[in-house]
Amino acid sequence: MEELQDFSEKKDSGLDLKAEIYKYLKYWYWLVIGCLLGLAVAYLYNRYTIPEYATEASMMILSKEDNNVVGALPSGGSSVLSLQQNTLDNQIETLKSKRLVEKVVDELDLNISYFIEGKVIAVEVYKNPPVEIEFLSPEKVVHESYLDIFITPRSGETYTLVEEESQYSKVHRYGEPVELNGVEFTISPKKEERSFSNTVNIKVQPLRYVANDYVYRMNIFPKGAANDILSLYVTGPVPEKSQDFLNSLMFHFNADGVADKRQVAENTAAFIQERLEIISGELDSVEGGIAEFKRENRIMDISSSAGKYMAKSSQAEQKIFELETQLMILNALKETLTSAKPYRLLPTDMQAADGGVSSLITQYNILVLERNAYLKTSTTKNPLVEGITEELDALKDNLLDNIETSKQSINIQLRELNQLDRQAEGQFSTFPGLEKGIRTIERQQQIKEQLYLFLLQRREESAISFAATGPVAKVIDPAFTYNNPVDPEPWLILTGGGVIGFIIPLLIIFGVNFLDTKVHHKGDLKPLTDQIPFLGEIPKVASDQNEVIQVNDRSPLAESFRILRTNLAYFVQSRNREKAEVIFVTSTIKGEGKTFVSFNLARTLASTNKKILLIGADIRNPKLQKYSEEKIDSKGLSDYLYDYDTRSADIINETQQDGIPVDVIFSGAIPPNPAELLMNDRLKKLLREEEMNYDYIIVDTAPTMIVTDTLLISPLADTTIYVTRAGYTDKKLLEFPRDLKEQGKLQKVTVVLNDVDYKKFSYGGKYGYAYGYGYGYGVDEEKGLKKYFTRKKQA
Repeated sequence: MEELQDFSEKKDSGLDLKAEIYKYLKYWYWLVIGCLLGLAVAYLYNRYTIPEYATEASMMILSKEDNNVVGALPSGGSSVLSLQQNTLDNQIETLKSKRLVEKVVDELDLNISYFIEGKVIAVEVYKNPPVEIEFLSPEKVVHESYLDIFITPRSGETYTLVEEESQYSKVHRYGEPVELNGVEFTISPKKEERSFSNTVNIKVQPLRYVANDYVYRMNIFPKGAANDILSLYVTGPVPEKSQDFLNSLMFHFNADGVADKRQVAENTAAFIQERLEIISGELDSVEGGIAEFKRENRIMDISSSAGKYMAKSSQAEQKIFELETQLMILNALKETLTSAKPYRLLPTDMQAADGGVSSLITQYNILVLERNAYLKTSTTKNPLVEGITEELDALKDNLLDNIETSKQSINIQLRELNQLDRQAEGQFSTFPGLEKGIRTIERQQQIKEQLYLFLLQRREESAISFAATGPVAKVIDPAFTYNNPVDPEPWLILTGGGVIGFIIPLLIIFGVNFLDTKVHHKGDLKPLTDQIPFLGEIPKVASDQNEVIQVNDRSPLAESFRILRTNLAYFVQSRNREKAEVIFVTSTIKGEGKTFVSFNLARTLASTNKKILLIGADIRNPKLQKYSEEKIDSKGLSDYLYDYDTRSADIINETQQDGIPVDVIFSGAIPPNPAELLMNDRLKKLLREEEMNYDYIIVDTAPTMIVTDTLLISPLADTTIYVTRAGYTDKKLLEFPRDLKEQGKLQKVTVVLNDVDYKKFSYGGKYGYAYGYGYGYGVDEEKGLKKYFTRKKQA
């Protein structure tokens, strides 16, 4: 690490500021050209971009007191018909809802656009297009269809219709039915525009796409001291179109709110009418019971002397009457909740005894309204609808529990009051039992009468509320459009174009000179070669050249591997061994060319009549097979390591590619546990068995930084060739093999630089020996102006 730092410090200390500045100044013409091009592009952008204008409108959200007529009635409380005031966020979401926006788009035909084609751009015409399209297909089909047609007039009676996507082009008469993309329509000219000459482009888009676009372009935000005013803001190229959209949106928002209120009123009126019919029948039955009782017992009045005893129980009876009235209301609510029609709106403020029941009913109605709103545009399978349904079910259970609790409380009070009443009635022991019977029937009559009158009052309130439903919002400012466009802003675009045009080539030069962290030549390997011997360089191979060395090959690639072979011979010569030299070929990461080096080094050594065994030990990501001309279907190294019955002879493939004999052991099937297989003694046994049969055993191993496989078997190597790749290996990674060498994890390490540009070859640069090659690692050749100026410079 210290040596790497010394190297960096040495490099920094040699920094020449003038030289660095010159790196930019020598490309001054690119900076000027870039600036001029940026200004030209900005000018053309301003010239031919259709400007976008901002349109704004505002409205006030009215409170419940502002729009509720029934709330002023002398009923002692708020009306059952009043909607709970939604939060401002809910109102904003309602305005931006696709259901509401689609309604506006459909009403204004905003899904149909007309454009008059000019020489460069097409200008949209909103209300007075020279031609009009009329659909003969059902509205539902039109709302889901897409059309992009061009109308070119030919005469006063005919026109040419072109649809580019389907390559449709045909002459039609005006008013003649045309069917295209499943939509039937006619084209008719405006009477005052029969002599138009420009081509008209008519675009018909699906309703939901246009609605989504308006929702995306629209902003709504609150303003005002009380935050009760909403400002609606939308941008578009046609101001009149944007104004109509906002005005119509506010109108439909109001109409939607009024419809919700009336729906509540209608549901409540229906509930009240249903209860009135039931109570009316019960009241008739009670009154008939009184008459029948008196007729059967032949009585008209009980002795007035019993009045003094009745006074004693009057207080208890009055309380019993009130409690029984509350009990009947609770039973009616329970009956509504458990009816066959789920998720109906419940009446509120029915004078139930428990305030908690009224609160839960209010929450229940809010959720029912929200669920019904979603069901207008979706199904019950919608996750939002399902969530609301679950909340409604939970509220229903909670409401039923509260009703039962209230009923139990009332029943307890009734039992106590009835006991008091019975004690008072004991005073009537001297009176016939007829008195008690008649009073019981009369009490039931009073309860029914009071409940009947109460429902009659609520029915009148419902009728008044339905007739006098007020708006939910008040328009403050109708839609208006600002004069200056919001996009583009000419001077800002021109300034930005010039600056960007200057900065882009500057950044490119900066990136090339300062942000390149890759190794490109031998000098970049200095932090590594200070401690590890450098074995040689491998040149770039052109895409049209062979990556594999051939017999009697005179290419620069073959010569570089011969140099590599010579240097390797000097490197291993000192050991003077009688058995094969085991050479591991590895790299830091995938893609640096270790398999390429392994294969060609094996062929280069074999061309000198050496017996070579090439082993593919990268069993996680085997690449050796791609260099074989024959189909590989035999066992490989992984099979040998796993199956103890497999012999080395079973996995060695004798190849004779282009007359160069190389024995190869391929990687085999990819195992699930490669590290564990490499750790057993089978690989060591294989090398010991075969090192007496070969001069060199070259092992293509896995990258050292990615997996631990190579480090596990590194003690088996006599020499390790560490491959780096020009234009691919990052300089930061050079520290990794140096650390492995210092820690003793790799044996006898040497470095090879692969894929080197001939201009950066160590001997090519010094002695003028230039190769015109490169090879298929995906590195692009110089193109365009850079290639042109490079050739001019070389000339």
